[in-house]
Amino acid sequence: MDGSTAGGLISETWWPLAMILVAGWFATDVWRWLGVFAGGKLREDGELLIWVRCVATALVAGVISKLILFPQGVLAETPLWLRVAAAGFGFASFFVARQRVFVGVLAAEVFLVAGWLLLDRMAS
Repeated sequence: MDGSTAGGLISETWWPLAMILVAGWFATDVWRWLGVFAGGKLREDGELLIWVRCVATALVAGVISKLILFPQGVLAETPLWLRVAAAGFGFASFFVARQRVFVGVLAAEVFLVAGWLLLDRMAS
């Protein structure tokens, strides 16, 4: 079928989506299955797992730093001092709550949104 028929139009429309879904599934599931098979043989205090944790922590720190220092979209409308203060408040809340990540993230978000709404109200 050529692109002028309905069948050709549907296949042209859905083919890229199907490829993205299959390639995305394959790319992530392969690593998940390898993790399941290898996970039982790894020691928690082994050098490889410690290295993996360090890399994961560094990636999260990099993403947080980028969000604070070089925000995009709506977050860019907030002042730098408010983003830094929200991160500090979330960090302190994390330790006060006995290192619960959910509490730290939620506290930082609430602080940021409340500060942004307060600044917006003061400006108008």
